[in-house]
Amino acid sequence: GAVSPVFFRTSNPFISAPGGNFARRAMLQKVLSLSMEYDMLPRGGRVLCAVSGGADSMCLLHLLGELAKPGGFTIAAAHFHHHLRGAESDRDAAFVAQWCAARDILFVMGEGDVNAQAQSRGLGVEETARQLRYDFLRQSAEALDCTRIATAHNADDNLETLLLHLVRGAGLHGLSGIPPRRDGIVRPLLACSRAEVLSYLAEHGIPHVEDSSNSDEAYARNRLRHQVVPVLRDLNPRLSEGVAATCLLYTSDAADE
Repeated sequence: GAVSPVFFRTSNPFISAPGGNFARRAMLQKVLSLSMEYDMLPRGGRVLCAVSGGADSMCLLHLLGELAKPGGFTIAAAHFHHHLRGAESDRDAAFVAQWCAARDILFVMGEGDVNAQAQSRGLGVEETARQLRYDFLRQSAEALDCTRIATAHNADDNLETLLLHLVRGAGLHGLSGIPPRRDGIVRPLLACSRAEVLSYLAEHGIPHVEDSSNSDEAYARNRLRHQVVPVLRDLNPRLSEGVAATCLLYTSDAADE
């Protein structure tokens, strides 16, 4: 009812832009290390990459394309149209569809009326959007026989999540932040900072779209990002990386219990 997948298929494998500079090597090393530790990119499997069109997801899509052939796996891309930002949402969907079509990447798009679903479910818009998006990703992964779903959460996202958990109160589980892997959902960029993502995009000339809602400080996460994190980063310029390492330690400890 709420999700309507539309499939587009093309023939050739994704071929990424060449390059061997520092940003590429550093990103690849971090992504490979985390992916190997958590078996994120299994040989012989297909990985469904969730792509909003933003900086993080475009970086992830490109990186997975570079790793696919040597890693022995294939990739597909998925975009969910939330119908929340009018023409801007339409622009995002068209951007991702055109990018994938031009590079012969298997692509699937779904859509849902988030506002209507939020009212019928008695939930907030953000939570409803998240539920619809993950429902769509799981349905698409099953339809395309994908063994993993990759999302583009990075170290800065992890930092913000940890701070939100601390503000609202959390136990050890909450202090571990965003899990690198939960069931079939994996986050290969979790050890990479937003600054590294932007450097990678600039190095490769990869375009992306900006979500105007990211500047709306009505959302608690955005207030943390714009008002709190800069103060903490003044105290520790490598804040995101340090918190990412700490969260991974908590994750490992929790897994060992």
